[in-house]
Amino acid sequence: MTTTTSKIKIEILVDAPLVRRVTELAESVGVTGYTLMRTIAGSGRGGRWNEDQISGAQTKIVFVTITGPRRAEALIEALKPLLDSHGLMLTKSVVEVVRGDRF
Repeated sequence: MTTTTSKIKIEILVDAPLVRRVTELAESVGVTGYTLMRTIAGSGRGGRWNEDQISGAQTKIVFVTITGPRRAEALIEALKPLLDSHGLMLTKSVVEVVRGDRF
């Protein structure tokens, strides 16, 4: 049986112009490993949206990181001011990873 380690996965749906701020905040609390994924479309509290390939005005990115509990909580605290002001969607979950020393 493969050994796994529990870590925390943070996913944030963020408007593309704010991605730099999110990554800077992540790095400032020691979260240096992350992935950014472009989205196509979605629907939520504010209604439907589609990626605008011309202006990028509605382009959204998913920021994903897997880290330890202390850094995950520090990241959430750092992002609190942006959650309401910029309508970020943030999820936190416990995941099992193989090679836990890499996170």
